[in-house]
Amino acid sequence: MENVSFVMAFVAGILTFLSPCILPLVPVYISYLTGISFSEISGELGKERKREIRLITAFHSLSFILGFSIVFVLLGAGVTVLGGLFLHHQMLLKRIGGVLVIFFALVIMNIIKIPFLQKEKTFSYKKGSISFLGSVLVGATFAAAWTPCVGPILGSILVYASSTASLKEGIKLLIAFSLGIGVPFFLSALLVNSFLVYVKKIERFLRKITIAAGFILIIFGVLLLIGR
Repeated sequence: MENVSFVMAFVAGILTFLSPCILPLVPVYISYLTGISFSEISGELGKERKREIRLITAFHSLSFILGFSIVFVLLGAGVTVLGGLFLHHQMLLKRIGGVLVIFFALVIMNIIKIPFLQKEKTFSYKKGSISFLGSVLVGATFAAAWTPCVGPILGSILVYASSTASLKEGIKLLIAFSLGIGVPFFLSALLVNSFLVYVKKIERFLRKITIAAGFILIIFGVLLLIGR
């Protein structure tokens, strides 16, 4: 079941990446992180310049991924420790957690509409100059921002970690979730031209992807409710 949980956390990360809040904005993130104009990133360039841009993009993307992964893992460790304090009420926590996860699923599917959950909370950070530390900080602020797509899925993983996992497992769950977002983001950054071609094809399926994410979370919530 541990392995299943890690796979589900990884899949949840991929579904978060494919959400309408992130997928269409990936080129914007890449341009902002690297400080290179989008037309140059996606344009026809000489071999040397293309290699240089790819290296810059790779390092900034990895820095960005590191930034949000640190925040997610710290959140996972924190809620797991908090859940451990209520060890004698673990079954009650699982049942409350199951209800919360199902609630998050209905929010994602837009069946339940909570105005404050639909608003994006962002922390603006402007780089004075391009630096890899700056990209780490942008990744951290990305993780700290509450978006309609990231928040409920992340919340579900945190609820699961707090009600069922040890500290070690809680950290692993959030690493798996971070990799689910980070791996496709990194590949998209390296293959931005191919990404632009495929994202147009994927965009029309974004609503269906969101609904699929909701159904997966409902299954997740029901398993928590029945103690599985």
